[in-house]
Amino acid sequence: MTKKKLTKLICAAVASASLIFGGCSQSAETETETVPVEENKSAATAEVTEDVVPVAAGNTASAAKARSGVRNTPVVQVAREVGPAIVGITNKAVAQDFFTNRQVEVERGFGSGVIFRNDGYIVTNNHVIAGANELIVSLEDGSSYSGTLVGTDEMTDIAVVKIDAKNLPSARFGNSDEIMVGEPVVAIGNPMGLALHGSVTVGVISAIDRSISLNDVSLLQTDAAISPGNSGGALVNYEGEVIGINNAKVAREGVEGIAFSIPINTVKDVVNELMEKGYVARPYLGVTIFDPPTAARYGYQLNIKRGVYVFQVAINSPADRAGFQRGDIILSVDGKEVNTVAEVRSNIVAHKVGATIKVAFDRNGTEQTVDVILQEMPHDEYESQRRAG
Repeated sequence: MTKKKLTKLICAAVASASLIFGGCSQSAETETETVPVEENKSAATAEVTEDVVPVAAGNTASAAKARSGVRNTPVVQVAREVGPAIVGITNKAVAQDFFTNRQVEVERGFGSGVIFRNDGYIVTNNHVIAGANELIVSLEDGSSYSGTLVGTDEMTDIAVVKIDAKNLPSARFGNSDEIMVGEPVVAIGNPMGLALHGSVTVGVISAIDRSISLNDVSLLQTDAAISPGNSGGALVNYEGEVIGINNAKVAREGVEGIAFSIPINTVKDVVNELMEKGYVARPYLGVTIFDPPTAARYGYQLNIKRGVYVFQVAINSPADRAGFQRGDIILSVDGKEVNTVAEVRSNIVAHKVGATIKVAFDRNGTEQTVDVILQEMPHDEYESQRRAG
């Protein structure tokens, strides 16, 4: 009996036990797929391989699928789906050349952005594009475009940039109100610039509703690694939805894994207004107010046990029309007690322009409550409020 016929008989006999052992040629087929095959293998070996492949074909496919399932993790899928929608943004500004005394264009900084519409609309951080004379947007495929600033909002650190391109890969926005502490997330961006374009880091949501001095909005905290250049990039859940725009990290000796992202629901509201108006219309009260820590920074000693002190009332502002005076102490806004400048501000901007709210205050020991109709905040008023806060 020839070796070829003997091999066929052995395989046929063992094939009856395939439900237990997985087939007589699975290991041989696996070797063929994963181990380099020498060119000078014998004819007998070639014959055996030819005979046994059909017997194990189904099992080999199952093994390949199993291996694929192990490697094709949610992180891999997120990177594959969202990665192409992450761009690099180079901020170029004009500077004075020291030697020639001429104005020259220099690279001021570099950050990330997220394509959210396939006709070229990109969301990023305000601090990524601030002071730019020119914006260069670099896509994953290596192409680059000149970017046009659609609008920016310093308060939330959000900006929208447009490039002249069509049919671009775009990311899906999720719902940040559904985020849970401990939920796994993926950060995608360009740490240190284009050389590390599309870097992926993994972590969890460490906390929600965080407040830091860089922003006047609540932020998400994550331990996913975020570095300079990641600003404006995406924080993505395991369903491939962008749930935040990365914008800050704690850079302090001995501190690791504390980074922040702007919740995507906040981003969506801001983006809609920026695309419609080029700026975000916010309500304001029209007062310069102090709490004890704020007053101390300006050289004043403020001795109040609760509320915030009204230092100045803007003419024709909502507060002026409601009858506020210097020396009043605001105690609550729309039924919520306030003891800091930040609390007053957050309670005001939580309402829409034109809304009527109730403000309780103390005047010379007597508590009063008045209705205030909120108006749109002038841009110069916004800047003065930031300085006061």
